[in-house]
Amino acid sequence: MIQHVQDTIMLNNGVAMPGLGLGVFKVGDGSPVVAAIKSALRAGYRAIDTAAVYGNEDGVGQALRETDIPREEIFVTSKVWNADQGYDATLKAFDASLERLGLSYLDLYLIHWPVAGKYVETWRALTDLYKEGRVRAIGVSNFHVHHLKDILDASDVIPAVNQVECHPLLNQKEIRDFCQMNNIVLEAWSPLMKGNLNLPVLEELAKTYQKTPAQIVLRWHLQHGVVIIPKSVHDHRIKENAQIFDFSLSSADMDAIDALNEGKRFGPDPDNFDF
Repeated sequence: MIQHVQDTIMLNNGVAMPGLGLGVFKVGDGSPVVAAIKSALRAGYRAIDTAAVYGNEDGVGQALRETDIPREEIFVTSKVWNADQGYDATLKAFDASLERLGLSYLDLYLIHWPVAGKYVETWRALTDLYKEGRVRAIGVSNFHVHHLKDILDASDVIPAVNQVECHPLLNQKEIRDFCQMNNIVLEAWSPLMKGNLNLPVLEELAKTYQKTPAQIVLRWHLQHGVVIIPKSVHDHRIKENAQIFDFSLSSADMDAIDALNEGKRFGPDPDNFDF
């Protein structure tokens, strides 16, 4: 388990991925995303998670150009959007993302959603980009177990990462167990339940550990071996989200948070999403 803001988890192809990163979903392009990334880098973060559909890859690229931290020390993730899926369209989308970011390679490229009839072909494009060395690792996002099985059956390249909605009210145990069994790292989007943290168990634990409910939840993710990308545009919150390495939750407290699971989603279900 990671013990520091810059500690990494080893992916199944030997690439090291930071266990904590900054998500930039719904962060405006230009100065908002540039400021958020600069705050995160100052706080010690070394991973940034964006996507073509977020519309802020240009700003992410600007922030990366304006930092003194070497490119190879920052782990950059982007994703191919649903309208660009399919083999040829995915290759074009990847080139467009790289151009907007101003980068020569990505650290991780994900299929954003499992678009029916397309995601296997999209995966084939990702494997070719990976084998050509244009991306250091490839993975998927919002894939249920049955989607993952389709990829495993069709390809000799196992996804390195599956990024899904995951938090105490949707702990994704089935997907987590399947990923662990197949050496796929689980990464949580919306790890803080879109701020819906006013649960008595979390508030009680926050008092016990003298932490915020958000810090309790982020620590819970880490102790489950889940990579987290909490999103914030506020400097103090970005710092606070990284201050989770000076305490550990007891097994009883981990169980108490696990017991909050009720299968509640704040985002769409990948099986019932209007693509």
